[in-house]
Amino acid sequence: MNVGALVSPSPSRVVTVRWAGGDVRRGPLTLGQANMVRCILRDGAADVDIHDVWAVPAGVSVAAVLDALRALTLRHEALRTVFPHPEGALPEEQLVCSEGEFTVRVVDHDPLPEDPAAVADALAREIRLAPFDLGRDHPLRAVLLTGGGVPVQLGLVAGHAAADGSALSVLREEWLDLLHGRGLPPLEDTLTPLELAAEEAAPAGRRKAEASLRYWERVLRTGPQAMFAEPRALVAGGPAPRLTLRSARGGAALARAAARLGVPGSTVLLTAWCALVAHRAGQDAYVGAAPTANRYKSALARTVTPLSQDALLHLEVARAAGFDALLKSAWAAALNAYRHSRFDALELWAMIDRVTAERGSRFGRDVVFNDVSGLPGALRPAAGTADPEPGFELTWGPEQVLPTALLCFVHRLEPVLELALWPDPQLFDRDEAAGFLAGLVRLLEAAAEGDVPLAALGEVTGVRPPERGGDWRLLDGCWVSPAAVAAALSAALDGRPVHVDADLTAYLPDAAGELTPELAHAALLRHLPERPGVLAPRRYLIVPDAPAEPGLPLAWQQQPTLLEGSGRPAADPR
Repeated sequence: MNVGALVSPSPSRVVTVRWAGGDVRRGPLTLGQANMVRCILRDGAADVDIHDVWAVPAGVSVAAVLDALRALTLRHEALRTVFPHPEGALPEEQLVCSEGEFTVRVVDHDPLPEDPAAVADALAREIRLAPFDLGRDHPLRAVLLTGGGVPVQLGLVAGHAAADGSALSVLREEWLDLLHGRGLPPLEDTLTPLELAAEEAAPAGRRKAEASLRYWERVLRTGPQAMFAEPRALVAGGPAPRLTLRSARGGAALARAAARLGVPGSTVLLTAWCALVAHRAGQDAYVGAAPTANRYKSALARTVTPLSQDALLHLEVARAAGFDALLKSAWAAALNAYRHSRFDALELWAMIDRVTAERGSRFGRDVVFNDVSGLPGALRPAAGTADPEPGFELTWGPEQVLPTALLCFVHRLEPVLELALWPDPQLFDRDEAAGFLAGLVRLLEAAAEGDVPLAALGEVTGVRPPERGGDWRLLDGCWVSPAAVAAALSAALDGRPVHVDADLTAYLPDAAGELTPELAHAALLRHLPERPGVLAPRRYLIVPDAPAEPGLPLAWQQQPTLLEGSGRPAADPR
């Protein structure tokens, strides 16, 4: 897709929409707001803020579109909220305003382009690049595409501190109801962000957040630090293309498997996803994020605010012989993850830093599974063909920079299974990515007929695990290459020769007597590439000199030891 051509100059104007209403209120941030504000200030708004494209119903005027956006602003406090803070500091409170304004850019085409939704999407991506001023700006920014003055598509950008993807789905549904003249349900039973913040700050809320941190720490100390640890895996975060699956075969198989097993289709799909990802990654366990977990009670289902803190799912796949047994474990593991998905983000990252220092490896959030199929009004990627129920259809879409290795959004379960996948091209070329989704559908079809032995996943799906070879070993629950560890440690110590044994004992020459295990470990942590295969040595041995033949392990082992130790700080008693 030529985005530049899509956003070529067309007649446009900027409309300012003013609003007034509601009371001025202020109070502390919710945990979700604080998490998103931190991400925006750390990573930049362009990589954190979100956008959506909404089709305008026929017969609707420009004024009606703008009036509906004004009505949503007055209805939801999150859309009237700013986060005042001194420059260089994190916001500590939210302020609900009683008046303000926002702008909508109206872009007219006559005649309309062939794919107006794609044009609106490109325009929304363009206006998404400019960050919101958290302390002052209205958190919505829009571009309205018209054809001869008639509204066709609305591209909407939302600051992620105001709304997450689930909240955008709520807003889209209500926006359409307003345009169709339908009434909106009352919000008496829906928590506002300030009410949610008060609930989180109460003793029960604090206990829940503390329990979540303990759960996360157990997973981070025992689970694999990266799902995709293999020779060709590098730092996640480059541009990844979107691959959309639409499959009536998959939807039918999912329904049959759910009926056979007596569980919801979403549970079957989650189990199949975990099994296939762990198989493709060559891991005994699956660890992945599920960001939609926090809308689990009625008071939060339609709340417009960022609730999508991660649930961290940890599933021991290798302990199950077959798909049916794994499904029971997956359901229990998902519930456990969802119960522990509300936390203080600053405390979480402090804990991650502490575990990083003690375990010696940075956790990688490289697998994300986001099932939004049950959310109201969830926008689906454009279909690749006009067929409403294709047997199996794959469509490549635009690239997006994401800090993940494998991101999946599930949009619909039946009658057509629809999902979007962003695979890291370092791990999945286009044929491999297509083969992965084909394998997922094959697994669902096999599960619909009966139990599937997990040992037969390669045969059933056609998906193969990675070829590691060389010196790769499974240590402390992680796949690790001692040679990669030695290279990282040497780079951290300014090119000093290093040898790392298969058991992750490191030998470091230091004739000057300046190096200690603690200094070596700290240097590695500062330079630790966030890449798979690098786990800090278990022991650091300081020896006088590098041997004449540094490639011989025995030559290092025969050196006298000057100092030795783990290099790690004493474990936190918490």
